[in-house]
Amino acid sequence: MVEPGITVEVAYALPDKQRIVRIAVPAGTTMLEAVQLSRIAEYFPGLDVDNSPMGIFGKAVAAPAQRVLAEGERVEIYRPLIADPKEVRKQRAAKAKEMSKPD
Repeated sequence: MVEPGITVEVAYALPDKQRIVRIAVPAGTTMLEAVQLSRIAEYFPGLDVDNSPMGIFGKAVAAPAQRVLAEGERVEIYRPLIADPKEVRKQRAAKAKEMSKPD
């Protein structure tokens, strides 16, 4: 018996370029498999889909190779953070404190 297919989306974005690929995949396809089938890496040289963090609709998924997709889900491939958000906030607060000191 042939498994029915589902339709999913795979998305990736850079600051100046983005792409969402809608593909039909067999039921039982994992996130990682869908990303590989979408061939989205062809549009973004240097994108390592096997080691990139991923999520579904903004929620990170720890094991994309095991997470099976459902109809209509969108796999998002995340870029690595350039700076730790906590550290940036700490630096901004220290700078604001320094600027508010009277001379």
